[in-house]
This record gives sequence, C-alpha cells and structure tokens, in this order.
Amino acid sequence: MTEQHNDEEVCINEKITAKQVRLIDANNENRGIVSIREALALAEEEGLDLIEISPQANPPVCKILDFGKYRYEQQKRKAEAKKNQKVVEIKELKLRPMIDTHDYEVKVKQAKKFLEQGNKVKFTMRFKGRELSANNMGKQVLGKLVEDLETISKVDSEMKLEGRQMTMILSPQK
Repeated sequence: MTEQHNDEEVCINEKITAKQVRLIDANNENRGIVSIREALALAEEEGLDLIEISPQANPPVCKILDFGKYRYEQQKRKAEAKKNQKVVEIKELKLRPMIDTHDYEVKVKQAKKFLEQGNKVKFTMRFKGRELSANNMGKQVLGKLVEDLETISKVDSEMKLEGRQMTMILSPQK
C-alpha cells in the first residue's frame, strides 16, 4: 500500500519497486544491502512493515518498523518543527500629520511593545483634504518615529506616498 504523506509518497511493503535495498532492521541495526524479497521476509517474520525511508538513495534505504508508529513519529516531528517557528506579524499603527504630542507618545510606546515582541510595525500616515499638499509634515513625524525607535528597530521599507497615505515599515533589530 502507498500512503500519502505530506507532498511525498511513502512506499511500504510490496509497493517498493527496487530490486535491492539497504536494510535497517527493527533494532536499528544496519543489515547492509539485501534483496527486496529477503527484506520483505524479515519484515513479515517480525510482524512489521518494510518502509522506504530514503527512496532517492542508491540503493534505497528501507527500515523494518510499524507503519502506524512511523506515521505518528513523522507527525510529531512536524508538529515540533511548527512549534519552533516564529511567525512575524506586521502590526499597523495609523497616524495623522497634525498628531498631538501625547498621542504621538502613545504610538511610540505601542510600536516599542510590538517591536520587542519581534513583530514588524507598519506606520500609515493618513492625509485629509489639503494636508496632502504639505506632506512634509507627515515626513517629519515619520522621521521623528525612526529617530525615537532607532535603538530597537531598523527601517525595513522607506517612506512611500501612495495616494492619500504615506507608509513606512520598521522591523526589530536582531
């Protein structure tokens, strides 16, 4: 039987097409290169399955063990790898060019918290009405943010004006 495992197919028992295999027995001992018939006979003798561990090797590496246990171990390994992955989120903070001092300080405090958690921070400066013609005020505010956060962050993407908003992304320093 052939089992679908992730993107690769795992061949077991009679589905293994190689004439000879490098065999690892149930006790994790290398038995060397044996014929597929001999490997299948040994697996059946043990009451276990013959599983193709490394099909790209020449000859392919096969192991004698319980297929259910093998599948369980693979799932456990995958879950462990997933647990150790750090997902970096992009947190967005919206600002206005005429931002009040206290509001600005709150945004800086929030940005510091996000950066310390290992997340990237996207600042979005929104312009209304005629504020767009004086967009240097927005650049000043974003420039001040970069200065205030330079000890814990680096600029990931520079200030960009897109329509009626200016964006900039900061990422945490390693």
